[in-house]
Amino acid sequence: MTTHLTDYEQQNADYLLIEQAIRFLESNYQRQPELKEVAESVGLSEFHFQRVFTRWAGISPKRFLQFLTKESAKELLKRSSVLSATYSVGLSSPGRLHDLLVSTEAVSPGEYKSRGDGLTIRYGFHPTPFGEALIGLTERGICHLSFVQDNRDSALKNLMGDWGSALLLEDESATGALIAPIFSLEHNLTPLSVFITGTNFQLKVWEALLSLPQGTVTTYEQIAAQIGKPGALRAVGTAVGRNPIAYLIPCHRVIRKMGDFGNYRWGIPRKKALLGWESALPNTPAPTI
Repeated sequence: MTTHLTDYEQQNADYLLIEQAIRFLESNYQRQPELKEVAESVGLSEFHFQRVFTRWAGISPKRFLQFLTKESAKELLKRSSVLSATYSVGLSSPGRLHDLLVSTEAVSPGEYKSRGDGLTIRYGFHPTPFGEALIGLTERGICHLSFVQDNRDSALKNLMGDWGSALLLEDESATGALIAPIFSLEHNLTPLSVFITGTNFQLKVWEALLSLPQGTVTTYEQIAAQIGKPGALRAVGTAVGRNPIAYLIPCHRVIRKMGDFGNYRWGIPRKKALLGWESALPNTPAPTI
């Protein structure tokens, strides 16, 4: 009996191999290993690896892997400035959902204190192009999006940590309907709403992240300057790390001032995959090596 995978199930399966390849390259990128060696590191032939990688990223492994060097990150940073991508830019350029309007609503002070008391959150686990994700949904919008790092129980605990008093209902039919709008490459998607809880400072940082156009990166220093707190680098870094809506609020676009990719709540290989994927999208300038 032949089992047919959905597009996102196939991309999810492909990503698991891609992440292994990225981990290998993290340790060996300075000597620029050949395709054969990278393929062997994940147990595939050159031909099969090339096919899987191109199916996932839309470009060849060689073109994608060029992006993963620190020098590429530095070049990308030279062309990007969050100060020039202010709130007036919005997310109106064509492309994926990041570049459409993401409507953000924050909880009130009373709701923040109650940690979701009286709120119903429907949640589900789903395959995505970047591995399995957990989505939480309320009547007011998406309240949680994270990638599964260790196991589902750990991911669910993170959701419960933000909304400890809410009623959680597993409902994959409700959350599954969001996968295509979030991860599709189509340009005619309906904007989504996110419903987030955080301190006033955190909300300002997350709003600044939403102003970042696709294919650009920024630094903690630039984010701090944009929100009017140039000396609050540590606090900005903490807020970026606490972002509850992965991918939609693009904290993966924050790298270090010297061009290092920096940390990422859902794993550095995934951060590099996200940035590399975006760099390969149409109308996105290619990194200069």
